[in-house]
Amino acid sequence: MIYLPRSNFPAEHEAEWRVYNKIAARLLPFLLVLYVISFLDRVNVGFAKLQMSVDIGLSDAAFGFGAGVFFLGYCVCEIPSNLALQRFGAKIWIARIMIVWGLISAGLMFVTNETQFYVLRFLLGISEAGFYPGIILYLTYWFPSRLRSQICAIFFLGIAFSGVIGGPLSGWIMHTFSGAYGLHGWQWLFLLEGLPATLGGIVAFFYLDDGPAKAKWLTDGERHMVVDALIAEEAKKKAAGYGHRFLDAIKDINVWLLAITNFSLLGGTYGLSFWLPQIVKDLGVNNLLFNGLLTAIPFTCGSIAMIVVGKSSDRHDERKWHTTICAFVGAAGLVLSGVFGHNPYVSLFGLSVAVSGALAGLAVMWALPATILTGAAAAAGIALMATIGNLGGYTMPFILGWARQLTQQVEFGLYAMAMMMVIGGLVMLVIPKLRRPVAVSAPVPAEPSPVASTL
Repeated sequence: MIYLPRSNFPAEHEAEWRVYNKIAARLLPFLLVLYVISFLDRVNVGFAKLQMSVDIGLSDAAFGFGAGVFFLGYCVCEIPSNLALQRFGAKIWIARIMIVWGLISAGLMFVTNETQFYVLRFLLGISEAGFYPGIILYLTYWFPSRLRSQICAIFFLGIAFSGVIGGPLSGWIMHTFSGAYGLHGWQWLFLLEGLPATLGGIVAFFYLDDGPAKAKWLTDGERHMVVDALIAEEAKKKAAGYGHRFLDAIKDINVWLLAITNFSLLGGTYGLSFWLPQIVKDLGVNNLLFNGLLTAIPFTCGSIAMIVVGKSSDRHDERKWHTTICAFVGAAGLVLSGVFGHNPYVSLFGLSVAVSGALAGLAVMWALPATILTGAAAAAGIALMATIGNLGGYTMPFILGWARQLTQQVEFGLYAMAMMMVIGGLVMLVIPKLRRPVAVSAPVPAEPSPVASTL
């Protein structure tokens, strides 16, 4: 299967195209499956709410807080986890993350009150910390800067796919297994969607390699081509003054501004993911299975948008305007859905536009950090962006829940999310001119750099 278009490579670099496509074919499907499992375990609580709110006495505001408190635990451990991945290796650390979070996610089936719900959601965030930025960092060990927008877009399909399959799957589980062995449908949901993460972690330990230098499925020539090109790229970044120390990431204004954009886009994505089942229910859809099918529509549109926009961004070697326009489009979709909340068809169309804008913008934006940082700075910068971004995952679900409980309507929460997306887009426009990715047309000898230890 072709993951990277042949048109992205000059005619004389066909061998290079074949190698990177081989790597993509080996890594991306597996990482995509892991991300689908990850995202399902984060947002299936939105479907569980449809039943568990009554069973354990969970208010809208309490649910919004519990859904979002995941991200507090997640953010506290984000940077340490990413630095640990760089130190101990991807296969061990990713496996550790997944095994623990799968067990805690399944443990949510035993909650009986709000406090237990809060505690387990917080622990789930701690256990899963580092997975998302860790994979972003891991991909930089394999692919050069000029290919990362498409690579990120393919990886971020996990969000879209989890929305496409997660809705129908969650609705089917809750509808089919409700009452089986004395368990409620939402309890089966946490169990059956939690344990695959533990299984995935075990498989990851045996399937993943820490970098191309240790990949036995590459030939000697292929390994040298990839490793030499990445080391050369890192050396050129260092020579050009790119940050490579931990403090370089903290001091780089670009990293903080990108983090704000990530906050707005990721917050909008999670806000919709957590509340979409309830929004669709408020539109008059009470059947759980039909609800799940309808919630898949926005994410189907989002998956298409990510691939199209990602290819366009790489083709034109442009990130800033692609991200900004996507943020504005996502905001417009939220406003459209809120204004026409009385019309299910227009409202669902608006939600589809919103998800498409947010996801496509995220895919393009995440190609940027590794173009301005290297070494420990890249690990810290990516984790810092993810940390601040995931605070949006805490804030937006809570705002939606608070607005809905206060007004009995969700529109004001959608407008707040739209305003944040506009701010994120505007921030991209004021970012100091981003340095263009370092072009390495062919492998060249270079001095060892920090990346060599991870390759």
